[in-house]
Amino acid sequence: MNTSTKPARKTKAATVARMLRRDKGATIAEIEKATGWKPHSCRAFLSGIRKTGATVSNEERPDGNTAYRITAEAEHCPA
Repeated sequence: MNTSTKPARKTKAATVARMLRRDKGATIAEIEKATGWKPHSCRAFLSGIRKTGATVSNEERPDGNTAYRITAEAEHCPA
């Protein structure tokens, strides 16, 4: 009888959601690197997060890149 528990499944969506919850947020390039997604897929994911009711803000970093960050969670954010 095997009583070991399976570790939580790590999805790309969960990885990106964690990145977006960081204080510094995440740039499109950082999301691409973490997931292997193309830029349009990264932007589509951000749109999907917004559609859940979460607030995603964008800020320009000192290096000129735009960072995205979840600033307010939705009631039931699936990511």
